Amino acid sequence: MKVLVLNGPNLNRLGKRQPEVYGAVTLGDVEAQLDAHATSLGVDVECRQSNHEGDLIEWAHEAADGGWPVIINPGGFTHTSVALRDALAEVADGAGFVEVHISNVHAREPFRHHSYLSPIALGVIAGLGTHGYELALDFLARRNNGNG
Repeated sequence: MKVLVLNGPNLNRLGKRQPEVYGAVTLGDVEAQLDAHATSLGVDVECRQSNHEGDLIEWAHEAADGGWPVIINPGGFTHTSVALRDALAEVADGAGFVEVHISNVHAREPFRHHSYLSPIALGVIAGLGTHGYELALDFLARRNNGNG
């Protein structure tokens, strides 16, 4: 099983940007932890990050074509991108995706309370820090094995 992990804008700044909100862990740290966890589950993960909406859309298309489930932290595109939602709708109709947020977006500014993606996601994990990525991977691995 292959899982595509997508990280949106500003997530390349983890460990530097607002550590009081996002912590001191870098995106590289998150990817290394996720890769190790995936190995223990017998799952292949591929992690990608972009600050560009079009890249995320193209990668969602690639996942849909490959039949791969997706873990996505869309960053600010959560609240703004109908185009990303449209691309992920095809993933949702296939292998599905889990939306992950490091911070509890519902405890932050009101504009962060709305997600264009949540209604079509298999699930949403918010506010559990970077551990949310591993929880999403656990869910997708169990679901793939008929236990989810």
